[in-house]
Amino acid sequence: MIIGILLALLGGAFVCLQNTFNANVKKQVSVWSTTMLVLALGFLASFAAGLAFEGSGLFVFDAEPWFWFSGVVGVGVVACVTQGVQSLGPSRAISLVMVSQIFFGLMWDTLGWFELEKVPFTFQSFVGVVMISAGVLLFQLGPRLSSQEKRVRASTGRSIKING
Repeated sequence: MIIGILLALLGGAFVCLQNTFNANVKKQVSVWSTTMLVLALGFLASFAAGLAFEGSGLFVFDAEPWFWFSGVVGVGVVACVTQGVQSLGPSRAISLVMVSQIFFGLMWDTLGWFELEKVPFTFQSFVGVVMISAGVLLFQLGPRLSSQEKRVRASTGRSIKING
């Protein structure tokens, strides 16, 4: 279980890092160019790692054919989250992504969709989702810098109080 927790935490760090990089790429090119670049490089890296670790076993697909299309879902993930990070910043966008993931994960567990083992919906899981959502809402409502404060902070590297 410890390994699973550590891998999940590392995965979360990778998601935030990737989407921060993606938002910076998107500043220079379109969202579709960014998505194509990300998924093409991901394919090459996955292909190389798969050959190195699995050899010919890489080409054995033992899953329902409709699960093979998760890469298509990945296009939506990269496009939506990249746009969100660029619009909201990494911490705000990723916190909203996290709430969405928890909500839909709980829903799919509860309903047993996508060949998942059905997990009963409990009051504890409801309270957990509400608490996480409330925390993200508090985070989202936190202080925002005015565009003038952002320019001053960016040019000086320090925070300066601007009146008016």
